[in-house]
Amino acid sequence: MKKTIAIIAGGDSSEHDVSLRSAQGIYSFLDKEKYNIYIIEINGLAWEARLDDGTKAAVDRNDFSFLHGERRIRPDFAYITIHGTPGENGLLQGYFDLIHMPYSTSSVLVEAMTFNKFTLNQYLKSFGVSVSESMVVRRGFEHLVTDDEVIEKIGLPCFVKPNAGGSSFGVTKVKEAGQLREAIRKAMNESDEVMIEAFMQGTEITCGCYKTRRSDVVFPITEVVTDNEFFDYDAKYNGQVREITPARLNEETAERVRLITSTIYDILGCSGIVRIDYIITRTTDSEGNEKERINMLEINTTPGMTATSFIPQQVRAAGLDIKDVLTDIIENRLNDMP
Repeated sequence: MKKTIAIIAGGDSSEHDVSLRSAQGIYSFLDKEKYNIYIIEINGLAWEARLDDGTKAAVDRNDFSFLHGERRIRPDFAYITIHGTPGENGLLQGYFDLIHMPYSTSSVLVEAMTFNKFTLNQYLKSFGVSVSESMVVRRGFEHLVTDDEVIEKIGLPCFVKPNAGGSSFGVTKVKEAGQLREAIRKAMNESDEVMIEAFMQGTEITCGCYKTRRSDVVFPITEVVTDNEFFDYDAKYNGQVREITPARLNEETAERVRLITSTIYDILGCSGIVRIDYIITRTTDSEGNEKERINMLEINTTPGMTATSFIPQQVRAAGLDIKDVLTDIIENRLNDMP
């Protein structure tokens, strides 16, 4: 008998529509001979399953079931592809834990930690992971952080970004002290906390990874090249970027990136596919030798999954079939259930 897979999309952040695109990508990738598949869109308290005839059915949040004609359907598995709240910060994961439904992502704790950029950076720093210098500003306490303090601790230029958010919504590259307050206000539109992060000049890359009982896979690395000030929304979704897979790195550096990616996955206890973004900076030691430093930028636990997104690109570059990858992840979690 076929298992029923619900692809959970939408959410309550600015990334709602981006998430719906990922859902369509996942729907196209999944094995339809093996699974019955529905996309369920979440928008606040409106949870609706999209049916084959183009209509929608309300989802009963008591057990995550819905009516399709005369049949009541309760999915066997939730593939979460919400970018932002409530699918990337642990809220939805807690709900699925309560109703005993397996899902594709990491646990509540891991999701909450990776969604909070400042907390994640401080935690991984204790394991020796290199991250940018940063500080956090909370809503209602903006006055406690002065421009002079930011410049002294972080320096200019710097990035001001929502501490909990993605797709570069609300992100500003600040070059002058006079831009800080407006940048903080802009970021506050996306999150109650704002992270101010030191600028790092270097090569931006991203690397995906997933692990199951059968597989331990670190995908080929993608190099991200854009003429924009940073990898912003237009670069991500409007083609203002070159994405080179595999990245133009020497093999020693590439192997270090793969090892760091795998190690971070294990440190956090991740599940499903994650994508970790880095920037490689170059410094010169006292003897004049150039050294490369691999700095983690952030972790995406529900990465974009359209046909042109990084993960599908990396899967193809690895010579794998994304249908098989997704099946491996789903079956691994289904087998965990009693």
